[in-house]
Amino acid sequence: MNILVLVRMVPDVVEELEIAPNGKSLDTGYLRRILSESDNHALEEAILLKERHGGQVTVVAPEAPEVDEALFSALAKGAGRAIKITGLEESLSTRATTARLAGALGDAGLLSADLILTGVQAIDDLDGLIAPLLAFHLGLPNLGIVTRLVVDESRGAVIATREFPSGVRGEYEISLPAVLGIQAAEKPPRYVPVSKVRAAMKTLKLESAGSPPTRGVEPPTVEVLEMKKCEPAGRAEMLEGAPEQVSERLVEILAARGVL
Repeated sequence: MNILVLVRMVPDVVEELEIAPNGKSLDTGYLRRILSESDNHALEEAILLKERHGGQVTVVAPEAPEVDEALFSALAKGAGRAIKITGLEESLSTRATTARLAGALGDAGLLSADLILTGVQAIDDLDGLIAPLLAFHLGLPNLGIVTRLVVDESRGAVIATREFPSGVRGEYEISLPAVLGIQAAEKPPRYVPVSKVRAAMKTLKLESAGSPPTRGVEPPTVEVLEMKKCEPAGRAEMLEGAPEQVSERLVEILAARGVL
């Protein structure tokens, strides 16, 4: 089975975030980037499928700070190829980025994959649009919020478990090739020692591929006018007592502030 995993680098929110001088974006000069958590789960799911069914895992990531280390870590975990997509401007919208990624995958000859996995969302893409938009551009079926995959090689399909609110789960049979948004792998993402990553850096190589110009993609429909950091206000008031007393006090507070 040939599996393609699309991963992205996202800001590490453990670090202090600073507003850029233009007041409309984050100051990327001080940002530390890490692999998106759900993309890490997508990678783990791909490696688990490879271990069960054989084949190859190819990891693709847009060029970004710290992306080389993340790609070498993927190789150390068991991926067979790691490809960096160059030429994607950070200011591009999700729609434009996905359109150019779809073109880059085609130009690099990567669309022979049986399965394309990516994280269902990221901290800078909470709408989770990457997987469905990529599937749209490639003309492939899509399913998101996937927590388990079972391959049916005889039928050329996968049985995907999708999670719904309130603990409800559904199973879907999806013909391959397909694009799936992974919410959680069957097992926690494996840890790879630093020594193994360094060994991969010495013995393995990253590939690169360019992205074609954006064509026919609508400009962003939302414009950021201003960004501000949260400022400390008054102290919190802890509500104590029986549920009835707490609820009455809560109603009084909301009414005093004009919420009710």
